[in-house]
Amino acid sequence: MQKLQLYISGERIDLFSDESVSMTQTIQNVKDISKIFTEFTQTFTLPASSTNNKIFKHYYNFDISGGFDARNKVNASIELNYIPFKTGFIKLEGVEMKKNKAYNYRITFFGNTINLKDLLGEDLLSSLSTLNSYNLIYNSTNIKNNLEGSLGTIITPLITHTDQLYYNSSETNTSGNLYPSGTNGVLWSQLKFAIRLNPIIDAIESRYAVANGFSSNIVFSNDFLNNSAPFGSLYMWLHRKTGDVEPAQQVSISYNQVPEFTNTVGTPDTGMVNGALRIFTQNIQYGALLQNDLVLTPTSGTNTIPYNVQIFKNGSLFYQITDLIGTQTIGKTEMGSLTPADYTVSIGSTGSVIFSAGDIEWIIAGTGASTGWSDQWDSTLQFEAVTTFDFIITQQIPEIKVIDFLTGIFKMFNLTAYVDETNTIVVKTLDSYYSASSVVWDIDKYLDVKTSQVNVALPFKEIEFSYSGRGTLLAKQYEQLENIGWGTLRYTLNNETFDAPNNTYKVSVPFEHMQFERLADAGTTAYKTIQYGRFVNDNQQSYFGKPLIFYGYKIENGTDIAILTSPSVAATINDYIIPSNSLDIDSSVSTTNINFSLEVNEYTLDSSFTGTLFQNNYLTYISDVFNSSRRLTKIKAFLPLQIIYNLQLNDKLKVRQQNYKINSLTTNLISGESSIEILNVV
Repeated sequence: MQKLQLYISGERIDLFSDESVSMTQTIQNVKDISKIFTEFTQTFTLPASSTNNKIFKHYYNFDISGGFDARNKVNASIELNYIPFKTGFIKLEGVEMKKNKAYNYRITFFGNTINLKDLLGEDLLSSLSTLNSYNLIYNSTNIKNNLEGSLGTIITPLITHTDQLYYNSSETNTSGNLYPSGTNGVLWSQLKFAIRLNPIIDAIESRYAVANGFSSNIVFSNDFLNNSAPFGSLYMWLHRKTGDVEPAQQVSISYNQVPEFTNTVGTPDTGMVNGALRIFTQNIQYGALLQNDLVLTPTSGTNTIPYNVQIFKNGSLFYQITDLIGTQTIGKTEMGSLTPADYTVSIGSTGSVIFSAGDIEWIIAGTGASTGWSDQWDSTLQFEAVTTFDFIITQQIPEIKVIDFLTGIFKMFNLTAYVDETNTIVVKTLDSYYSASSVVWDIDKYLDVKTSQVNVALPFKEIEFSYSGRGTLLAKQYEQLENIGWGTLRYTLNNETFDAPNNTYKVSVPFEHMQFERLADAGTTAYKTIQYGRFVNDNQQSYFGKPLIFYGYKIENGTDIAILTSPSVAATINDYIIPSNSLDIDSSVSTTNINFSLEVNEYTLDSSFTGTLFQNNYLTYISDVFNSSRRLTKIKAFLPLQIIYNLQLNDKLKVRQQNYKINSLTTNLISGESSIEILNVV
């Protein structure tokens, strides 16, 4: 029998002597293969002892001021025989009363990975304020430079939001014709920027940190989420709305974000990141904001020109006011009370309104646990509201939750995650995770031989892998002609039909999947080095869709194409970035692509790009699942502390001279009795 010790915020908790504490662990469950960020949970009771009453601050007494806040999880850890075992968080569920006295506290212990979903909550990618360090002016110069430039953090891929492109060496002065002659070309405003995915991961790590008021840091390992292929070469198209790039509210003037503030009063209690005022959760945990004022003072020479103000909360419009003149204060009466989030200020005008350094001010004050506080943040630089349009990343990035973005990436590449001893979220492909361990535990002498089960391992007749966004013109036409989605795979082993299971398991990722088009000269039918995407629906209208993920590929010294820097001025370039579903356009260099199924490559028009998402990341595991020799065996064993403490889910168990993978493991931490689901190695 083991002795269990539970600590909450570093303080040891009293336990009932007969309390049974079980823990279930699984990395990839054959019955739910797309479920990720799984972790053990366990609900149990604690005696209402004097020690526990002190830790939970007599929660049953709601008259106590500043008591235990059950709305938030609290750091916790478990030891077995005083040896550190698991770290995580506890949530207080409630208190059981007997004869009007507290009898026990009900708590749930959560493993670390579960907390990832709690930290991210409902936040959108637009809340990642550090992405605004990549802001740039949206104009023909920057569009052209990033179209013919290197594959950096920000690129301009050859994707139009509306217009059809083609190549015809026999035509002149035709918009959309990329053949450089007269005013042929793609109009620069048909194109939008894209951002590499890895900086989005960096921005997630930067935002969700203890220093920013969160309960713990999010830190991912670089095993997979790094700058190397296949992940490091992926981009997201910065497409928030259909059609042209315009200010978020589609008004007739352009808004620019105030880029930088400096703290001039206070400790501070609030924060600032990339021009975003950050209100921390603890700012209002014990009190309230008494004041949140934005004070704007234009210079004397421009204080008669009207200007508009927009305030964004986590990248979404929170408040706006128009036709302000001169010095103005926008406070709680106008915008309401600020809640924990990042707030940015954008100012627009039809004229030139200038604010000297220090003349745009955030004044924030509130009450704390015992004393009040006051902060002031002043604009660091002179700011001018001009008619150029600032492409603010957080206002242009697609609307998707941070957790859904991560889940989508995990499903694409069949990734698994667990938290190591340094509290780093280790992210690996499932194949690399299983191959990382060669440990085999022989548990024959610990088996309960009274009962066991050998069950069918296959719970479904087929698996469908797909993208939820397949609404662009060519992808839609493909689906109508082929009766299956572009890049979609329906898998059974050797394409056999199984009629015993009765359901299809679907793995769907929340991104758009475009079919791109390589252009040929309409006059000669010869293919050019040009590949592009047209983001319209099957009615050839501008399309919103899901967030678009793709590979950027740099064509160098390719076919000359024309870009219209104005309706009447064309520039010729032969270096440009094309969008691609394959990492490379030469399968002898790399066959990696982001189709689930083997498709005809849009650039080479052949089927040589065999490194699909399924082939590279799912085949080994899923083909084993469908193997007729695969069995799901349920056994019981009384595992010693040495195994409980050291066993990893990618280790193998040896049972009756046969090696097995672990599907799931439920262990009573006191007695060591374990219910184990194992899969034979085939």
